[in-house]
Amino acid sequence: MSEARTRLLNTASALFYAEGLHSVGIDRIIATAGVTRATLYRHFPSKDDLVVTYLTQADETIRTRVRTAQTQNTSPDEIIRTVGRSIADDIQTPGFRGCAFLNAAAEYPDPAHPVHQAVLEHRHWFLSAITELFSQTGKPDPEPAARHFTMLRDGAMTAGCLTNPQPICETFLRGVEGLLKYRSRQQPDF
Repeated sequence: MSEARTRLLNTASALFYAEGLHSVGIDRIIATAGVTRATLYRHFPSKDDLVVTYLTQADETIRTRVRTAQTQNTSPDEIIRTVGRSIADDIQTPGFRGCAFLNAAAEYPDPAHPVHQAVLEHRHWFLSAITELFSQTGKPDPEPAARHFTMLRDGAMTAGCLTNPQPICETFLRGVEGLLKYRSRQQPDF
């Protein structure tokens, strides 16, 4: 990746996350990154391409964290806990403004739009990855557990930017523990 492309993407990513996708214009990105309009369009044919690349980069960061959790832990429960702690750590960082993907979906509600498609692709991968992790725990119901984890994550990321994130993260991590401890109960045969 060229230096100019990297600078453009880093600048756009910071501005998009801090201020919103629609509120940040191309002129602002160009001026802040210190590049020409021609340079921007050489690397990103449209603003939509730049937004999709921003989301793709955010997606890759999360995928890398999940892979890292898998290589650093041998227990599926510990991998899930590590992923949960990573989410809680993000929520407590200065400047946290919620989930980049939920924010993008709110700004691009058309399911056919490339930005919305990038959001859906990430969410599909995330749910699949968490489902696979729960299936490795031996839980009899990995899909509902993964959906529950994802809903807890979505709620924590939304609430974490609206109020004090510490109790939000504590509640989220308690929820993750509850999912790991819960086992479907067998109904007795009568």
